[in-house]
Amino acid sequence: MDGEWNEVDRICSKQIFKAKKGLLYHVYKQQYLELIEDGEIQKAFTILNRRLKPLEMQQLCGGEFRDLCYLLTAKSIQDSPTFRNWDGIASSREKLVEYLERILDFEFEEKDSGAFVHVPPNRLVSLLSQAAAYQINTCSSHKSGQDIPIITSLLDGYAPKRVPNAPRSVFRGHRGNVKCVTYVGEYCSYVASGSSDNTIRIWDTDTGECKSILTGHTSRIWDLAVDKTGTKLFSASGDRTVKVWDIRDVSKPQCLKTIEDAEGDVYSVALTPLDTHVIMAGYDRAIRLYDLKAERVVQSFTGHELSVAKAVCNPLGNLVVSGSKDHSIRFWDILSGTCINKVRTHLGEVTSVAINDSSTMLLSSSKDNSNRLWDIRSLKPHLKLKGHQNTSKNFIRSSFAKSSLVVSGSEDGLVYVWDQATGSLAQRLEGHDGIVYDVCWDTHRGLLCSASDDWTIRTWSSSYINNNKT
Repeated sequence: MDGEWNEVDRICSKQIFKAKKGLLYHVYKQQYLELIEDGEIQKAFTILNRRLKPLEMQQLCGGEFRDLCYLLTAKSIQDSPTFRNWDGIASSREKLVEYLERILDFEFEEKDSGAFVHVPPNRLVSLLSQAAAYQINTCSSHKSGQDIPIITSLLDGYAPKRVPNAPRSVFRGHRGNVKCVTYVGEYCSYVASGSSDNTIRIWDTDTGECKSILTGHTSRIWDLAVDKTGTKLFSASGDRTVKVWDIRDVSKPQCLKTIEDAEGDVYSVALTPLDTHVIMAGYDRAIRLYDLKAERVVQSFTGHELSVAKAVCNPLGNLVVSGSKDHSIRFWDILSGTCINKVRTHLGEVTSVAINDSSTMLLSSSKDNSNRLWDIRSLKPHLKLKGHQNTSKNFIRSSFAKSSLVVSGSEDGLVYVWDQATGSLAQRLEGHDGIVYDVCWDTHRGLLCSASDDWTIRTWSSSYINNNKT
């Protein structure tokens, strides 16, 4: 109750409490929130990484840990959806004490009752193995006699690895090469494409119909990003701007805002995890963090010696990662704008970077004909993905496809698919008549989409999914 956190740390470090992870999570969460309330951001960041991150699975509801991360950049604790009812340190401490008393009283009652049930060793592991085996055996696409797949998580139901291997649809209409694509809409029902004809088009994924043409940019579209709802689209252009579009009605999109802070072509646009800030980067070598609510740049990241091809935010929202023409990848603290790490192992210009959903792996593309997977914690290369071509003056981009595949464009006009676990080439997709610049993945239906120098967009699927060419 008195906030003696050094004494709390000493007690929590005792062996009797180490197994009580739920209890520890609540205690450290209280300490973290108090540090945020007092403006001790650096100390709060340390608690988040060292204490709370290992206990993330103890969160009471999905999204709570994400909101804890968001508080590092929020103006107040109440700005977070999970903690909007926060009513101060004193009241929160009282609630924590009540919670701890209930937990401890319950344990003492159990001991006093004398009830004891013998649980066989490794019983939980055995039950989880049975659950995984049942999911595999009842999966319609898993055939008996096939190798039993390795299951790395039971957070989602088992689904076989679907490698796209067949063309599905072709979208034609652009009057120039197509630099970028992304799925939009609540269930990825549409594809947005950006072109050197200065326009963005939105296509119906199933019918191939062009639902709308977004005009307003005066130069080519280099990159696209979409918010988590799929209803706001962000476009980066050679006209030095980023535009924000309302696409709730894809047939009648509206330009909501034009951001004009860059001093050259904007090659990259991305969003922070809560869709509150835009990360933009490009020819002027700077990376800018734009607050959508305040309508201004709130942080700049400078240090690259040449133009920045891509900049993204990690899922925790505390790091910005950028890849540049200067052959380097840099890691930036989002609060201070400081470069906290740098990788120069690439032999060529870096053309794209991406981070997986668990924030453990970094994917990079460079003009040495290779894509690389990095362990983010050690910053050591994990795998080198070979086979495609990326050597000329093009932005060839790659991305993660769910948790099992990596997909990439190529200068030879093919789309490449690799197994993320082994680095082996799983598929080469033929169909485009020119350089493939960008690819994206539809997690809902397992559809791959590609953008090409041949003015077209193509979608690809697994052969056992009903294909419908447009």
